[in-house]
Amino acid sequence: MNDLEAFRTEKDEFFGSHPQSPLTQEQRKDFHGLNYYPENDALRLEVQVDEFPVKHSFEMHTSTGSIQIYEKFGKFSFTVDGLKVQLTIYQGQHGFFLPFVDSLAGKVTYPAGRYLEPVPLPDGRFLVDFNIAYNPYCAYNEMWSCPITPSENRLMVEVRAGEKLFHE
Repeated sequence: MNDLEAFRTEKDEFFGSHPQSPLTQEQRKDFHGLNYYPENDALRLEVQVDEFPVKHSFEMHTSTGSIQIYEKFGKFSFTVDGLKVQLTIYQGQHGFFLPFVDSLAGKVTYPAGRYLEPVPLPDGRFLVDFNIAYNPYCAYNEMWSCPITPSENRLMVEVRAGEKLFHE
């Protein structure tokens, strides 16, 4: 079992049995694991982020109508299926945050987007591994409040890595 498989197995066990799982007790009764894309090495990236020279506060709306404050940290470009795209990384009180929506949203991936936490590398780049892209908790249960992906992070390409839609 590789690291990604171990990570997914642990996550499925948490969702299926842990008291702090985002799933309701009823959902856990028939839970047999989340839906994932196969591992995609082409979407495990080490990227150079162009930091914004001045950090601006950004109000990110949530699924329950509240607002969370982030700073726009920087942006990076990468290629998916031959198309160059760009995403913005945000910084919040718990670290770096990368919400994004791909063109499969609502069909194969969660309509409001998926999340990543880019990992800073010692040389100033970031590890952005779309294989660990995950759905926010509000994808499973409406009682959770989740940041809504800003328009600048809505992609017109398919990101075939990470978690897919949750099916009860």
